[in-house]
Amino acid sequence: MITSNPITDVPAFISPMAMQIYVIVMAIMVVGGVLLDVIHKQSAKYFFENAKKAEAMRKREVGAGEKMGLAVATVASEVLTSSEFCNPIRRMSHLLTMYGFVVFIVSTVALVFAYPTGGAPTIWPALWHIGAISLAVGGYWFWFFIRVDVAAEGKKWYQVSLRGDLFILSLLATSTFALIWSYLASSGGGVGAIVFFWLFVLATTTLFSTVLWSKFAHMFFKPAAAFQKRVTKADGSRENLPAKYDLSDSAVHEKFPDIPMYMGKNPPNMGLGIKREAPRHY
Repeated sequence: MITSNPITDVPAFISPMAMQIYVIVMAIMVVGGVLLDVIHKQSAKYFFENAKKAEAMRKREVGAGEKMGLAVATVASEVLTSSEFCNPIRRMSHLLTMYGFVVFIVSTVALVFAYPTGGAPTIWPALWHIGAISLAVGGYWFWFFIRVDVAAEGKKWYQVSLRGDLFILSLLATSTFALIWSYLASSGGGVGAIVFFWLFVLATTTLFSTVLWSKFAHMFFKPAAAFQKRVTKADGSRENLPAKYDLSDSAVHEKFPDIPMYMGKNPPNMGLGIKREAPRHY
């Protein structure tokens, strides 16, 4: 099944041009939804205003070469490996979902536009199935073992928030219906394959037409925000955060006389705080 191309059966009832137009419309919906999300939440306005404030408070100029290095570090860390997730389980679920989604979308576009009637190299159907499987594994892992997290939130798997869970549920439906459709198509097709094909189309339409309530805009702003954070650390502006002090400096002790009381290795007036009990959430 993994090397079979289910899309070759679609032209029997939908023309290749209709499939291609559908993919283009979905792409337009994503772009339009992201722009509406940015306008509605004023994310871009906040981001650029915050960058301007940080620029006015910078202690040094960050050169183009240094910024390029910071951009590469951002891509390698926050984008490609999702290093911001401290919990390795949450991180692995996120990476499986993210890479599965990317591979699934790229291979779908390749099959629809380059090989709509067949003749595709086996690598493209294989990537299509691998992407769908990775997306399903990461998504279901998140839904049943991370998002639910009964101990911390008391939320069971069947408790659904329409807008809050629409993104992950449509992702799960897309990958699940795609795999079932492919299996039925490779097993002889029939009514079942057609039914699950249309369920797959319904799921993908829901996914791409509800970008306003999804995390697509977050996908674009997350790398930008991570890069800006690295720049503010490099230029010394630190986004209005307190300066980094040397707690052993006598001048710092004079400025903050209560440092020995609250800081250091064994502060006498500080309890365990968040270390009082082990965290039970992600």
